[in-house]
Amino acid sequence: MSTRRQHWIAGVMLVLAAVLPGACAPSPDRGYTFRATHDPSVATVAVPIFANDTLHTGLETVLTEAVIKRLQQQTPWRVTDQRSADVVLRGSISRVRLLRLSQRTGVGLVQEQGVEMSVSFDLLDNRRGGTILSRRGFAAIASFVPANPTGERIDVGYRTVAETMAADIVDELGTSW
Repeated sequence: MSTRRQHWIAGVMLVLAAVLPGACAPSPDRGYTFRATHDPSVATVAVPIFANDTLHTGLETVLTEAVIKRLQQQTPWRVTDQRSADVVLRGSISRVRLLRLSQRTGVGLVQEQGVEMSVSFDLLDNRRGGTILSRRGFAAIASFVPANPTGERIDVGYRTVAETMAADIVDELGTSW
């Protein structure tokens, strides 16, 4: 590599190093930041099993496990029992719909199917009492392919929509302080 090119690259890197830190805000509520978006005063969270007001049994367990995994991956919070937690995430599945996304030509069988889930949840403050965050009708959708040769079971759709919903819920917990 030529000396001129090395100097040019070094100059660009120097400009970027000077400009980029100024582009970040000191706090997440004022723009881009390198700080955590979750409340630093919260150390522990409890996630009781979501209530399920639908006929799609077992989905409440799949969703609760997905939310716990996502909290452990994305937040500094430790998941614990309700009595000792700083905050409690309480939720319920209010609606699950199966949607026909595509069908096979000629025979009319479902090729790709969607699972739409709506939940309501509250983040409750166990330390001072009260509700920190409340959401109603929070929705997510995912798809699966029940047709051959793939032949995916509905459990695949349930798991995928639960993981999508869990990611959305945890993201919402981080942006709503």
